[in-house]
Amino acid sequence: MDIQKAQPLLDYINKHVSLTKEEESTLLSHITFRKYLKGQYILQQGDICRYECYVISGCTKTFYLDDDGQEHIIMFSIEDWWAADMGSFIDQTPADFNIQCLENTELVMFSYDTIEDLYIKVPKLERFFRRIIEKAFIASQKRIVRNFSLTAKEQYLHFRQQYPEIEQRIPQYMIASYLGITKEFLSKIKSQLALE
Repeated sequence: MDIQKAQPLLDYINKHVSLTKEEESTLLSHITFRKYLKGQYILQQGDICRYECYVISGCTKTFYLDDDGQEHIIMFSIEDWWAADMGSFIDQTPADFNIQCLENTELVMFSYDTIEDLYIKVPKLERFFRRIIEKAFIASQKRIVRNFSLTAKEQYLHFRQQYPEIEQRIPQYMIASYLGITKEFLSKIKSQLALE
């Protein structure tokens, strides 16, 4: 793998654990680099999530499609974020979620077997991935609490704080779906904020 392409990943990992050049080399020999076009699916509901993906460039949405065909967006992933259906990936069971590219997207992909192998060859990576999963778990719990306790306006303001540069990159109806409100209600909130 081209080390220059992987540099954002190495920088990200080294914020959490310090890898030696040899450990970096082992890591790079185990990963897959892949490009997806806007609109392509990385994962579809019902398939097994085979990869944990680090976003080098682009944007994805993770969403659940209900029986009525209604889309419920769980998260967006942009540069320096991760995309996977963690339940499906860890248990190797059918996915509850879809992951689709909202832009042309470049990913570093870790297969389930690759990660298990890397844990043995570079033990620091087990600590790194544990931290990433802990952060994702905490973020998920906090989001549940926000859904119960914040108004739609407060949730939107939090969204803007969490994803400061994403609002210009995705359609408004997707932000509304993420917030669990209609796009009309989101427009109303934005109009109110513009007057404040």
